[in-house]
Amino acid sequence: MIPKIIERPELTPMLGDMHPVLARVYARRGVASAEELNLSLAKLLPAGDMLSMDVAAKRVVDAIERDERIVIVGDFDADGATATAILIDFLRRIGHLKLGFLVPNRFDFGYGLTPPIVDIAQQDGAELIITVDNGIASVDGVERAREHGIDVVVTDHHLPGLELPDAIIVNPNQDGCAFASKNLAGCGVAFYLATAVRRMLREADFFASRDVAEPNLATLLDLVALGTVADVVPLDYNNRILIEQGLRRMRAGLARPGIAALLQVANRSSANLTAGDLAFAVAPRLNAAGRLEDMSIGIRCLLAEEPRQARELATALDELNRTRRAIEADMVAQAELAASAYHNVDPDRSGVCLFDESWHQGVVGIVAGRIRERLHRPVIAFAEAGDMAPDELKGSARSLPGFHMRDALDLVAKEHPGLIRKFGGHAMAAGLTIKRVHFDRLASAFADIAKRLLTEDMLAANIVTDGSLEASEVDMETAELLRRGGPWGQHFPEPCFDNEVVLVNRRTVGEKHERLTLKIEDRVAAGIYFNFPYASLGAIKAGDRLRCVYRLDVNEYRNQRSLQLMVEHMEPAG
Repeated sequence: MIPKIIERPELTPMLGDMHPVLARVYARRGVASAEELNLSLAKLLPAGDMLSMDVAAKRVVDAIERDERIVIVGDFDADGATATAILIDFLRRIGHLKLGFLVPNRFDFGYGLTPPIVDIAQQDGAELIITVDNGIASVDGVERAREHGIDVVVTDHHLPGLELPDAIIVNPNQDGCAFASKNLAGCGVAFYLATAVRRMLREADFFASRDVAEPNLATLLDLVALGTVADVVPLDYNNRILIEQGLRRMRAGLARPGIAALLQVANRSSANLTAGDLAFAVAPRLNAAGRLEDMSIGIRCLLAEEPRQARELATALDELNRTRRAIEADMVAQAELAASAYHNVDPDRSGVCLFDESWHQGVVGIVAGRIRERLHRPVIAFAEAGDMAPDELKGSARSLPGFHMRDALDLVAKEHPGLIRKFGGHAMAAGLTIKRVHFDRLASAFADIAKRLLTEDMLAANIVTDGSLEASEVDMETAELLRRGGPWGQHFPEPCFDNEVVLVNRRTVGEKHERLTLKIEDRVAAGIYFNFPYASLGAIKAGDRLRCVYRLDVNEYRNQRSLQLMVEHMEPAG
């Protein structure tokens, strides 16, 4: 499908007293007042707005005062890892050391608070289980905990199903919750629980009576920023505050040793850190542990107190990420062949399901995302569930804006009872389990639902930009302003622009990237085009006029900073 370049409309009037490019960018993201650019902690929504937050905090306070063993049960992605680290760090800082954490190995236990995980927690002496970034669907797991006499506090942000677990639930997306930010990540919910517990302990004179220093919870914000960015949740005002505050601490050299070490192995400078650095350099290395082995190594890295230990763990995560990238490259190549076959047989197929018995369960989500980008269709990629369930497949789904993936799977489940064994997730991503023999039926049912729900606007592979820049605006000043103008991310996208340019020269770097020199009117700028589409643009030559979609970026190399255009799309002018 040939993409159409369209200009993002202005949703609000442009704000005055700022650089015109930045004012235009904010107007196109619906920023209505300068107050929405005030990203101070004082502007955070109060924890008390969250349904059952006080009940949950009181149960945690009781556990602290009675010196009960608390076990945190996390998820095996970066959001779950940071959420786990937040509560472990917080409880340690207030002197509660009777605690542990469990992160289900995805290959042995699957996702969430399952009965087998509860059994392990019970053997570990758990008297209170707190779930982070999971639990809203763990009906059976909570029931097993009740059988063992263990209380459960569920902190989650995933969309609830029809049946809720019989536990204390803190989730901004549950019915009746007045918390205004429904986009909070799991780590954000865990952070809010920590703030509520600290407040109750302060009111109970806990810190003074026990001669315990009251913790500064700002020290947790680097974890919150990393987890929120990694989970690709929409960056509403509250989430932008959480991310920006975490980034400020990291830029000031106050990142915890584990995050500092991850930045170091990723060759990222903390001084000029952006949300994009967390998304594309730090999060993949942390996620690699949960994808290939066990997320506990990632959590231990985040909790490391000594730089040397943090560096060793970060290096191990970096090596895992290299392995993950090699596995991913092979799987994506296979998936692209399968997707091409799909397209050749049925070019109008609305929803695509892919499976190969050699695929790695921890990487299918990335594969689904890559094929979604190529076909511009919602995609589910499946892998074998493993020895624990040899007759099952586990799928990871990635969607398009406007197509609610979890709701689509819910429709499939209702119209084809028994086809999906379990599922859960968000609008843009979800996970599911099916019987292996049901793959073809599921693929057909999903394609039918997708065809019914997808609109022409959703399927249009449009490239949305912030319009053209004047040649005088293509400079380091504008690039630096935009860099500091974020944080940018989901639903608050990083600014990109389109201009007619003249190609001055090009050269290949690596195997599939191109370094470009481009001329915009009288301004010459260096550019880089990653994953250059040689099939369609391989014949372009110096002197050709092209329409170029790009982002302004600051290239840092050997302590030198220079302007660089990050090219995302090119086509012949006109």
